[in-house]
Amino acid sequence: MSDQKSSYGEPVEEPTPVDDVVGRAHEGLAEAEAAQRDAVGDAPASDDVPAPASDDAPPADAAPEPAPADDPWDSAEATSLGYEAPAPAPAADTAVYESPAAAAYEPTAETVVAAPVVTPSEPFDTAASRPTQEPPVAEAAVVAAPLAPQPIFVQAPEAPRPRGNRAAAGAIGLVASLAFAVLLFAVWLVLAAISGDLTADNVSTVALAALGSWVLWVPVVVFFIAFWLLGAIINRGRWGAWVIFGLLVGFASWGGYLLGILFQAQFWSITASQGAALMEQHVLAPLAIAAFIIGRELTIWFGAWAASRGKRVTELNVEAQREYERTLEAGPQLVQQ
Repeated sequence: MSDQKSSYGEPVEEPTPVDDVVGRAHEGLAEAEAAQRDAVGDAPASDDVPAPASDDAPPADAAPEPAPADDPWDSAEATSLGYEAPAPAPAADTAVYESPAAAAYEPTAETVVAAPVVTPSEPFDTAASRPTQEPPVAEAAVVAAPLAPQPIFVQAPEAPRPRGNRAAAGAIGLVASLAFAVLLFAVWLVLAAISGDLTADNVSTVALAALGSWVLWVPVVVFFIAFWLLGAIINRGRWGAWVIFGLLVGFASWGGYLLGILFQAQFWSITASQGAALMEQHVLAPLAIAAFIIGRELTIWFGAWAASRGKRVTELNVEAQREYERTLEAGPQLVQQ
């Protein structure tokens, strides 16, 4: 209260004795209890139902606030000095004590201070009695690190597989074998005409006998197998290889003719000496020599066809390899859709 008096320019008086403060505190408490009874009388009585809990209600163990001391301000004196008395504070259910009187009041062990009662109609404001909470510490902002660029895995292009010429050599061998059969059959008819076995009357008979003979078809089959094996070995080789190794196909055709003679004679029903004598009789037969020559020549000419295709396949393989190398040098490219 000394601060209030100094604000009006009056000298500060000595604080009120402790006995007067205690007495006035009891009077304030009595007035507060009377106001409480009046408020409770207006509200519906309910002894069993507790007052609703409020966030602003004071804790059970909170210390009661001291009653305010009487203002020693003398209104008559203030009026004589030209000052107006301050307006009285509005009455409340609970007395509010000023800090100087509260500081001067020190209750002893014999002093009993009643805790203020909060009515449901006017809840007690404990905002001032609550300890000041520290402001919440703002959490440190988590700054997300920039995402590193993710690697993009691209499947490397596969190396081109070199094309071969073996299948083409086999197909060309079928055509060559058909030509071999036609030429060998023609030579057969010519030799039969020269020997007198073929006449105008028995042409059909001799021709059908030749077409149904092992001697004609076994050399054809052997020629095809030899031609295809040679083509598989040479593959994309040059024509010179066909010219040189065509001799092997000619010998295979010649051996095919002798094998056809054995099949024609049913070698499983003859003795070894008979088979040897039969081989000696046909080893240099005109038809055997014709099979050798035809097989040799057809290998040369049809080998040129196979070599030509092999050269073209080689060029395609080289171009595919170059394209593959250019793709590797260029690296992966992103395609925008």
